[in-house]
Amino acid sequence: MSKIHAEHVFTSESVSEGHPDKVCDQISDAILDACLEQDPESRVACETLVTTDLIVISGEISTKAKVNWEKIARKVVADIGYADKSVGFSADECKVFVCIHSQSPDISQGVTSGQGLHREQGAGDQGMMFGYASKETPELMPCPILFSHRMVEEFARLRKTQPKKYHFLRPDAKSQVSVRYDMGKPVRVETIVLSHQHTPDMKRKDLENLVREVARKVIPAKFMNNDIVYHVNPTGKFEVGGPNGDTGLTGRKIIVDTYGGVGSHGGGAFSGKDPSKVDRSAAYMCRYIAKNIVAAGLAEKCEIQVAYAIGVAEPLSINVDTYKTGLLEDDSILEKIVRSVFDLTPAGIIRTLDLKRPSKNGWSYNKTAAYGHFGRNIFPWEKMNKVAELKKTAAKYLKK
Repeated sequence: MSKIHAEHVFTSESVSEGHPDKVCDQISDAILDACLEQDPESRVACETLVTTDLIVISGEISTKAKVNWEKIARKVVADIGYADKSVGFSADECKVFVCIHSQSPDISQGVTSGQGLHREQGAGDQGMMFGYASKETPELMPCPILFSHRMVEEFARLRKTQPKKYHFLRPDAKSQVSVRYDMGKPVRVETIVLSHQHTPDMKRKDLENLVREVARKVIPAKFMNNDIVYHVNPTGKFEVGGPNGDTGLTGRKIIVDTYGGVGSHGGGAFSGKDPSKVDRSAAYMCRYIAKNIVAAGLAEKCEIQVAYAIGVAEPLSINVDTYKTGLLEDDSILEKIVRSVFDLTPAGIIRTLDLKRPSKNGWSYNKTAAYGHFGRNIFPWEKMNKVAELKKTAAKYLKK
């Protein structure tokens, strides 16, 4: 269990949609979206690699959908902003290799209802998954990762919506925000790091001024101060970037995807995986549970861990940690409440969050693949619709 330090600084990073690893995540998730759009029962485990002038799409996909894998990949790359050879990577000119085969029948029988040893939909793999929530922001997310996301997200918005004014910005970028805490509460931003790919003719002062402007816009004023240290393109320049500057792979930014190093991580990546894979769906469910617990006032911060065995429906364990901020006397009581309120079987998670039909509910897996899977209310696992039920159930224990 984590201790509360009297005073400390915590740092998290984010990367933009143009970062090579994030390019891969978005391609993999766009392919997942295309499969689910036509066939909600699609089984997808899609991995993408990008490097100079090359996209490689591989993995195990079993679907009735008719999908043009190459067309999807090129569209994702173009939408990000890699549409011209001068940027260093071109959606139209790069080569695309596709190496896809169907899901293993040994795995399929374990995650298909009516098949396998247990005859009900089991977990797609073994492992442990975590979810986290904290009262330190309205989004119930840790400050450092939330502010880091907002920085690169705003830069991307400016680049796309005002291309003439911000012509010097290119798609690849990284941010890092350090926040000082006092007795577990965030009090101020200490340091901001922003590295942004740019054109050769960019004036460094323009980027430095823009970083300060964006920071003031996306970070609440109460955390800003005149003593913030800024590091803007600290190597001196960042002209070569994206897949031309670094090879990208699906699933390499798992801490960026979650809570920025706050709390724990089970190790599994999310992007390119259909919801039968508990690496993804159970992590979403754990966030949903933790967020509702905090929103219900049962804890100031909360971490949920679940563990599964492949082919087995019920989780092997559920652990709740409120870091000694819980309203109830013992976190084991919250575990009982979680078990009574939430269905943590793979089928129950998919049904609760409606994970097979994202397009019908106004979201997409592709949207999760940049700027974090958590902290944006467009996703169903961010809903706080279990607050009343949690309060009612907890009240029974508070009366004892």
